[in-house]
Amino acid sequence: MIRGAIDAQGRCKHWHSLVDVVANKCATCGDWFACSMCHAELTDHEFGPMPREELAVKCGACGTEMDYATYTREYRCVRCGHAFNTGCALHADEYFLPS
Repeated sequence: MIRGAIDAQGRCKHWHSLVDVVANKCATCGDWFACSMCHAELTDHEFGPMPREELAVKCGACGTEMDYATYTREYRCVRCGHAFNTGCALHADEYFLPS
């Protein structure tokens, strides 16, 4: 389950273009969220960034979990090929620990 999602592919009220289908895992609670703003609205704790080598990104289209390197290699799912929003790179420090 992707918390904060408004559709089956994980889009949310904050990010809902065709390529906004990525969920991020919070290291603090272990749940998957559509974005950090959804996390802030739905929890009582800060979003805990994940280590970059752990499976911390989920494709909302097919459910494939990826580490940071796999996710950023081509900004598309390695299993189903769905494109991801390359603008998410601007927020990497919110979701991932520094390398």
